[in-house]
Amino acid sequence: MATSASASLSKTIKQQYMELPQGDKVQAMYIWVDGTGEGLRCKTRTLDFEPKSIEDLPEWNFDGSSTYQAEGSNSDMYLIPAAMFRDPFRKDPNKLVLCEVQKYNRKPAETNLRITCKKVMDMVADQHPWFGMEQEYTILGTDGHPFGWPSNGFPGPQGPYYCGVGADKAYGRDIVEAHYRACLYAGVNIGGTNAEVMPAQWEFQIGPCEGIDMGDHLWAARFILHRVCEDFGVVASFDPKPIPGNWNGAGCHTNFSTKEMREDGGLKVIEDAIEKLGKRHEYHIRAYDPKGGLDNARRLTGRHETSNIHEFSAGVANRGASIRIPRSVGQEKKGYFEDRRPSANCDPYGVTEALIRTCLLNEEGEEPADY
Repeated sequence: MATSASASLSKTIKQQYMELPQGDKVQAMYIWVDGTGEGLRCKTRTLDFEPKSIEDLPEWNFDGSSTYQAEGSNSDMYLIPAAMFRDPFRKDPNKLVLCEVQKYNRKPAETNLRITCKKVMDMVADQHPWFGMEQEYTILGTDGHPFGWPSNGFPGPQGPYYCGVGADKAYGRDIVEAHYRACLYAGVNIGGTNAEVMPAQWEFQIGPCEGIDMGDHLWAARFILHRVCEDFGVVASFDPKPIPGNWNGAGCHTNFSTKEMREDGGLKVIEDAIEKLGKRHEYHIRAYDPKGGLDNARRLTGRHETSNIHEFSAGVANRGASIRIPRSVGQEKKGYFEDRRPSANCDPYGVTEALIRTCLLNEEGEEPADY
């Protein structure tokens, strides 16, 4: 099993240093999405005080030519603090700071999808849009081979692994437990976890979150997962189809509701929203992975609990549909629906914005409106 060299360094020795007092200084780790739209970057600065809100945090900058975000001749990019969490690695009073990225001219970077998402969320704040996103991921060795799989073969076929327990069924639970507790400490709104259908594949759920919080909390949870895996010497992959063949892919099923959908008679509102989504399928497919649908094409084949990428479908309790209405929602005639199309490496800002634009702002056609 290939693990990183740094994982073999003594964590006990490191802990001696981590227990040293830090005086009245605070370490703030600034985190941002890089030019790939799915990678995360981070760096730390010292503050002379403990920040209590985003407004307390200074802007910062970085070299965008090294993150696929600028040319070397004009490489300064700005980091604009957007959301703050407790740091589960350095512990209180230290902070994790999720940032938006602006270019040298103060325009948003191409992969800064938060800025338009926030604008759209503010437009529909009175409808109280709630989201819950189910983030699937695969634990890999540093050689790209799934954690715990035989080095020159495959484990037994899918069946016993989903929500499985036991050393021959659950591969890498230590990472899941560490990540869960770190998210709770940080103040990330994590709803739960479970082992997934493919061995070494897991899922955590973030939500319910209202509006822009959905994207903020999912990105923070992803960063914490990468950092936990780094300590263990393995890799968390959000690739939507890490292993070709008869193995499940990885998605980020997105549950969505508004105040009206959650109230009596809400099923009619849900059905109306699904009808709008059906007329705009290609726009959503483009928004649901960082490569405009190319990543998802490997996953959405109509097999392995997915719909076909070229067709829109909806059904009650149907995991082979684009949109699933949970059985309980069909019975109670109110609640939420699940969009099963977003890929594991989607940008949650892009996904939630697309749902709001189509379902609540009644946009039509293949391009988003400009407000």
